[in-house]
Amino acid sequence: MKADFAPTERQRWMQVLARAGDALAGYESELAGVPYQCIRKPETGMAMVRGRTGGTGQAFNLGEMTVTRCVVQLQDGRAGYSYIAGRNKRHAELAALADALLLGQEKAKLMQAVIEPLARSQQQARLARQAEVAASKVDFFTLLRGENE
Repeated sequence: MKADFAPTERQRWMQVLARAGDALAGYESELAGVPYQCIRKPETGMAMVRGRTGGTGQAFNLGEMTVTRCVVQLQDGRAGYSYIAGRNKRHAELAALADALLLGQEKAKLMQAVIEPLARSQQQARLARQAEVAASKVDFFTLLRGENE
């Protein structure tokens, strides 16, 4: 059975940050200037990716993927986390910093200045990919030619 749930606000911004890739570096000025320390420096490892037959069936191990994680702590004690696909350590560190900042008073400003623009660009890219795939869609059908009589 597929679990239908709306992601919490933090889950949503974590998704946006994790999918941002190199685009997050363009927002570094909004994140800079805040002293922080790395509790867990960006480190790359492997994670098992699991799948389900037909999306809802028996779970199986699909394979491994590279992930990079990071944990930062601001001077006021807030901690931010990130797990991203791939090996981009700067992306992981910026995502963790953004997560920590979004937990405080900077939230409204950062949601408007960083998260919403990233989410819009990710949505536009997703729609463009869907349109490109739809343009190459082939409909297969079978004609009954009367040869089975």
